Amino acid sequence: MVEQVMNVEGRGMTSQRARDRLVPMLQDQGIRDMLVLMAIRQVPRHLFVDEALASRAYENNALPIDAGQTISQPYIVARMTELLLEKSPQKVLEVGTGSGYQASVLAQLVSEVYTVERIARLHQKAADLFEKLGYENIDCRYSDGGWGWPEQAPFDAIIVTAAPSELPQELLQQLKPGGQLVIPVGGQGDTQQLKRVTRTDDGSGDIQSETENFGAVVFVPMIQGEIE
Repeated sequence: MVEQVMNVEGRGMTSQRARDRLVPMLQDQGIRDMLVLMAIRQVPRHLFVDEALASRAYENNALPIDAGQTISQPYIVARMTELLLEKSPQKVLEVGTGSGYQASVLAQLVSEVYTVERIARLHQKAADLFEKLGYENIDCRYSDGGWGWPEQAPFDAIIVTAAPSELPQELLQQLKPGGQLVIPVGGQGDTQQLKRVTRTDDGSGDIQSETENFGAVVFVPMIQGEIE
């Protein structure tokens, strides 16, 4: 675990007390991993949303951010993180930096976080915020996330915060044998399913995997191609 020092205390609806109230809400929805709950409690979510929405930052809801994207509901962040931590990964790739909130939660829990974002202004805003908050274990890249980050592979785990229509083989290739991919899958108009995919081959031949399903979710679609 990496302990971060943050001096970002707010007032009223952006205070530590507001963060504290979020934890029992998540427990009521079934989040049990105390390390995940403490990470959620530590990260100042109000800094990852537009100032006009800061008073709503500790509601258990998704909120809009720049470029038509969203910051995920705290429950979804906690659930995906909980699923990702099953095998105690230390080197994690995030596909879709967005606001930077999910990467910041992961930074409390694993040694190395690599995160890629295809929208330039989101990438830069998140990178600036990581620096402000003192996260020295997050590396950012401006790139199409569907390609992953092959130069840094293999990863113990990969988390994807946008929904492709099918599992990206490029990302499975960047997992270590035994590594896990947590990802929403479903094309436009289809019901998206949250999946955890474990790479089961030994790395010497064709990629093999096992998939677990964890229910319906709603994410922005994964877009691949020219970066913005």
